[in-house]
Amino acid sequence: MDLVKLQNILDNTSFAVLFVTMLLYWVGAVFPWLPYLPMLGTTGMAIANLCMAALLGARWLEAGYFPLSNLYESLFFLAWGITTMHFLAEQMSRSRLVGVVTAPVTMGITAFAALSLPDTMQESAPLVPALKSNWLMMHVSVMMLSYATLMVGSLLAIAFLIVTRGQSIELRGSSVGTGGYRDKSYQLRRDGEPNASAASEPLSPPLETGSTATAVLQLAPPSAANPLPLSPQRLTLADTLDNISYRIIGLGFPLLTIGIIAGAVWANEAWGSYWSWDPKETWALITWLVFAAYLHARITKGWQGRRPAILASAGFLVVWVCYLGVNLLGKGLHSYGWFF
Repeated sequence: MDLVKLQNILDNTSFAVLFVTMLLYWVGAVFPWLPYLPMLGTTGMAIANLCMAALLGARWLEAGYFPLSNLYESLFFLAWGITTMHFLAEQMSRSRLVGVVTAPVTMGITAFAALSLPDTMQESAPLVPALKSNWLMMHVSVMMLSYATLMVGSLLAIAFLIVTRGQSIELRGSSVGTGGYRDKSYQLRRDGEPNASAASEPLSPPLETGSTATAVLQLAPPSAANPLPLSPQRLTLADTLDNISYRIIGLGFPLLTIGIIAGAVWANEAWGSYWSWDPKETWALITWLVFAAYLHARITKGWQGRRPAILASAGFLVVWVCYLGVNLLGKGLHSYGWFF
């Protein structure tokens, strides 16, 4: 079979599989008692991941260079990276909610690449002189993997805000989410801690917090100022999302740092300067600062729960501006092979 036809089949198959997978995850979230839906969703993400990997491999064979030279190729590499990070997050969290937020984003990326881009932008073309370097694989691939990883971590932070209904909930424990939660309307304590209210009543069965200690949820009467407390299931899920989001972003940040350093070295070889304040470089620095602030706030300032989740959610938009927005809004040294 011709490699171009194979690529067309694979990109459309990726979109179709991800669309069905998104529906499976959404139906599973609405009707959690239905069997096999989580397994089918994970299977769909695996099939899409393999299709995109085969697409990139066929592209590599056809063009003779690493497939990251234009928008079409980078979009599918980004989608492949998100599905790969999806498996890591899903394995760590054991929650189908990961697919609820990652599947539609990945499906949208593949739909834009396969269905919206004109044929001329989907075709492989000879590399411009600046891209004929071994740094293409090193710099661009690491940057794209960092974007995918940071997007997944940010999506989990958005899911945290949705699950907690935007309430000001903070972890009681380490920054990786091993403690309980507290806010004005309820308190989660470990056995051995004094009761915060004599009128409180333990739930049965007790809620596990992910450690050997047993936790008891204490509820205060709801009022207009204090919203209804979240269920123990939502609290446990929120704890997991906060924890996994932190860990995934902690993985993506070093990748972003390595990618920026590699890009600076490549820029010095290609253009004679490590840093030119190109729009892409500027927004890469802004992205680095946003997620550096997130990790700094969690590690040294003890931020947990809602505030870092809001910062990570803003990071999701910043990553998109860095990756795609600067190429839509203006020209620069990184605009070749994209829209301008």
